[in-house]
Amino acid sequence: MSTDSSDHSKNQPTEQQAASQLTHFDQQGQAHMVDVGGKQATHRVAVATGEIRMRPETLAIIQSGTAKKGDVLGIARIAGIMAAKKTSDLIPLCHPLALTRVAVDFDVRESDSTVQCTATVETVGQTGVEMEALTAVQIALLTIYDMCKAVDREMTIEKIRLLEKKGGKSKKWTA
Repeated sequence: MSTDSSDHSKNQPTEQQAASQLTHFDQQGQAHMVDVGGKQATHRVAVATGEIRMRPETLAIIQSGTAKKGDVLGIARIAGIMAAKKTSDLIPLCHPLALTRVAVDFDVRESDSTVQCTATVETVGQTGVEMEALTAVQIALLTIYDMCKAVDREMTIEKIRLLEKKGGKSKKWTA
């Protein structure tokens, strides 16, 4: 291990410090749902992205609308929206939220046979919507995989990440 002062690990918290920063654990280390009752309701937005890489022939099928299961991107968009709405059913400690907007958009890139998905989720509430945006992206991309796996089982889902969050105490964060 490097002892260089530029070593990235020196900027990382110790295991004990990291554990004390995890909000889903109480003083005894037991998992719990974070109490957001005292937080002010604010407009909150999260944007997440990810992509699915495939063979050029698979992308051509998606673009032409000739997939046997139907409109791949249209169905993936609906799946992403539905997933955002169901996030608290999928991730145990997420709060159920009244979402005010979910947008799932796709950018088809022929240059590298990739479909990029971007999800924007909004609410007015006491907790953020990062998990809802990330869930929307992942389920939309998994839906593309499901609809096209008969012709391309080598597709890869990659680069899923949060791009931006706004609202709440921390105001704005951008990747």
